[in-house]
Amino acid sequence: MLIIQKYFPHLTAHQVLLFEKMAPIYSEWNEKINVISRKDIDSLYERHILHSLAIAKIITFRPGTKILDVGTGGGFPGIPLAILFPECHFTLIDSIGKKIKVVQAVVEELGLTNVTAIHTRVQEVKEEFDFVISRAVTAFPDFVGWVKKNIARQPKNSRPNGIIYLKGGDFEQEIKNFKQSIEIADLTAFYEEPYFETKKVIYLPINR
Repeated sequence: MLIIQKYFPHLTAHQVLLFEKMAPIYSEWNEKINVISRKDIDSLYERHILHSLAIAKIITFRPGTKILDVGTGGGFPGIPLAILFPECHFTLIDSIGKKIKVVQAVVEELGLTNVTAIHTRVQEVKEEFDFVISRAVTAFPDFVGWVKKNIARQPKNSRPNGIIYLKGGDFEQEIKNFKQSIEIADLTAFYEEPYFETKKVIYLPINR
């Protein structure tokens, strides 16, 4: 938990409490349904929560912003961001039912009223959102093709509506067709831990 407060020192007491609760809740659920790898569960705060919160280093979502988390897995990046931005609404989806079962349980145990978790594929989602977020569920061009229909036209934030994508490794080929408008930030600009050396956050505005 200290690593979260290191980089987000202005959390409220309630937010700190919610983040503290996440470790025991995920540890208990992970014993029943494996949504986080065994080697990563002990690094939950660094590799999942802090990684998710990197999105908040490039944008502060304004109240009323609607965000879709595609392929949320165990609830990342959606749940940590929902704690950080309680006045925004997050819809978390995954095509694997048992993962959504865990997400729904975590959301309930944390008492988050700004999160909806749905077992579905993004191709079936018709609703529009201000931003679509994800942690590298597929090749970036495919992802853009899936979700651009879900980006609302009217912006509410300092940045135009679009996609915010957490990605690691080399992906130059994946983004070559988007280079005119894409923004890439190395997470080493925000975090000093070695885990983040190859990690990036990608922002692509979507004009419809």
